[in-house]
Amino acid sequence: MHVVDQPLLTALRGLPAVPRLGLAVVPGGVGLAVPQGHWGVPTDDPAGLVYALEAEFAPRWTWWSAASTLGRTAPVHLARCHDLAAVHRVVEGGHREDPGAVWAAAHGRPVPPPPSRRPAPTHGTGLLDLDGAGTADDPVTDGGLSPAWADGRAFDPGETGTAERLDRAGRWAALALDVADAQDARLAALPDRRAEPTGPALPVQTGFAESAAAALAVELSRTGLPLDRATAEEIVGAAVGPRPVDAAAERQARADRDALVREHLGPGGAGVDLRNPAHVLAALRGLGFDLPDTRAHRLERLRDAHPAVAALLLWRKAERLATTYGYPWLDEHVGPDGRLRGAWSSADAAAGRMTAQAGLHNLPAELRPAVAAEPGHVLVRADLGQVEPRVLAAVSRDPGLVAATRDEDLYAPVAAALGADRPTAKIAVLAAMYGQTSGAAGEALRRMERAYPRALAYLRAAEEAGKEGRDVRTYGGRLVRISDLAPVEPGAATAARGRFARNAVVQGAAAELFKAWAATVRAGLAGTDGRIVLCLHDELLLHVPEPDADRAAALLDSALQQTAARWAAGSGVRFVADVSVVRRWSEAK
Repeated sequence: MHVVDQPLLTALRGLPAVPRLGLAVVPGGVGLAVPQGHWGVPTDDPAGLVYALEAEFAPRWTWWSAASTLGRTAPVHLARCHDLAAVHRVVEGGHREDPGAVWAAAHGRPVPPPPSRRPAPTHGTGLLDLDGAGTADDPVTDGGLSPAWADGRAFDPGETGTAERLDRAGRWAALALDVADAQDARLAALPDRRAEPTGPALPVQTGFAESAAAALAVELSRTGLPLDRATAEEIVGAAVGPRPVDAAAERQARADRDALVREHLGPGGAGVDLRNPAHVLAALRGLGFDLPDTRAHRLERLRDAHPAVAALLLWRKAERLATTYGYPWLDEHVGPDGRLRGAWSSADAAAGRMTAQAGLHNLPAELRPAVAAEPGHVLVRADLGQVEPRVLAAVSRDPGLVAATRDEDLYAPVAAALGADRPTAKIAVLAAMYGQTSGAAGEALRRMERAYPRALAYLRAAEEAGKEGRDVRTYGGRLVRISDLAPVEPGAATAARGRFARNAVVQGAAAELFKAWAATVRAGLAGTDGRIVLCLHDELLLHVPEPDADRAAALLDSALQQTAARWAAGSGVRFVADVSVVRRWSEAK
C-alpha cells in the first residue's frame, strides 16, 4: 500500500470528518483539498495514494470530471464521488461540460467560448497573459476561469516546475470543492417530485447517480467487453467470406455479395446501386412493390413475397458486418486480451442515456454469440422489463397505469382497460410516449386518453412546452434544452420539438433510473472480481467468477428494488428485471 506523507495524514486525521475530498491528478503528483486547506503531493503512484486515502477516510471524492481524473488512478475503485461535469449536465443541460462552462454556470457568470487547446509556448513569456485573461498563476480572473487552467496548460510539465505544478493541482482541487458546493445548492433547490420523498432530495440523488455513472463510464472503457475473437471471425466469415488478402479481393467479395441480390431484380438489376436507397426503392417498385421507403420493418413484412426482398435483407446484414463490424473493426477494437474496448460517456446531450463508441451500443444480434465469458467466469445479464411505461406510471402517478405495473406483463392489464388485444395495447402505450397520431396508433392513442388521462396529461404538458421552445426537466431534475434544437418554425419543426420533449421526459427519467440501478450494482460488486461490462439502454451485463453467479444475480434484483424504493418512493410502481446466467450473451432470453 502507498505510504501517505505523515503531515498530510496528520492534517486529515485532525479534522472532525473528511466527508468530501477534492482531487486533481497532474504529472508528478496529485492535488488534494478539503474546505480547511489544500495540498500538492508528489508521487509517481497516484493510484496507490488515492487507494490509501479511500481505505482510511472513505470520502466523497470531488473532481472536475472522471474522464480527466480516473484514467490516472486506475484501477482503484472509489465508492463515492461528485463529478462536476456530470452534475453540470443535470443542472444546466446542453452539450458543454468543460471546466470553463462548469465554473461559469456554478457562479452565475456568462458561459465562455468553447475551449481550444493551443500548444504551450516554448519561448518568451511562457504561460503569462494567455488569451488576455490573466496569468496561469491565477485560476480565476475578472473574465472567469482562466483558459490556461480550464484546458490544462497550467499543468504542463514543460512550462512549470514540480513544486509550482503541485501547488496549482491543490488549488485546482480546492476550486472543485467550491464549484461542488454551488452545484449542491442548485440540486437541493430543484423540486422533489416523488410521492413520498425520503432521504436526500431526488435531484441530489440524481447528482450522486450521475457522478457514479461517470466513474463507471471510465471503468467500462478500461475493462472492455469479453469477446471470443475466433467466434466473431467465424460469424463475419460466414456472412462476408474469408478475410480479403488485398484491396482487389475485397472489391471482388463486395461484388459477389451484390450479385446475390441483383440476380433477382430482373434485366435492369446489374445497374442497381444497392447502397443507394433511391435505386433500391425504384428496383422494388419495378417488381410491383409500392413502398414509401426501404426501411427494414417494411421489407420484413414482404420477406416471403419475392426472392429479391429476402436476398436484400440478407445482404444488408452482411453489408453491415463487412463495413462496420468486419475484420477491420475486430483488428482495431479488440485487444490481445480478447476485450472489445471503446470510449464510454455517462450521458448523451439529449435525455441523458449512456453511450459508447466502437459499436458497443449497436452490436448486431449476429455477433452476440461472440460475447462470451472467459474461462472460470459467466455472464450475468439483467434486462429491465417494459421500463419506459413503468417510468411513465411513476412520474405521472396515473392510478390506472400504476395498477397495471403490478402485473409481470404490463401490457396485459392495459389491453383489458382498452378493450383491445395485447399488440394493440403495446402500440397504444408507445404511441402515447412517442407522439404518434396517425393510423392504428392514432386510434390506440385515443383509447389511452380515456383509460389513462393523468399519464396522457403529463405527456401533453411536455409536448406543449417543446412546441413553445421551452426547456423541460425530467422527474429526476435533468434539464433538457429544447432551446438548443433547430430554430422553431411553424408546422413540422414545431411538432418535432413537441414530440422530442414528450419522449424526453420519459426516456430521460428511465435513463436516470437505469443509472441509479447501475450505480447500486457497481457498489455491490466492490471488493469482488465481478465487473459491469456493458450498459445497453435498459440492460446490464456483468462478468463474474462462476462461483459468484448466484450472488450477482441476486444483487441485480435487490439493487433494482432498492433503487426503485428510493427513486419512485410512494408511487406504488413495480419495476421488474429478467435475470439470467449464461456463457454467451446470445443465450440470454
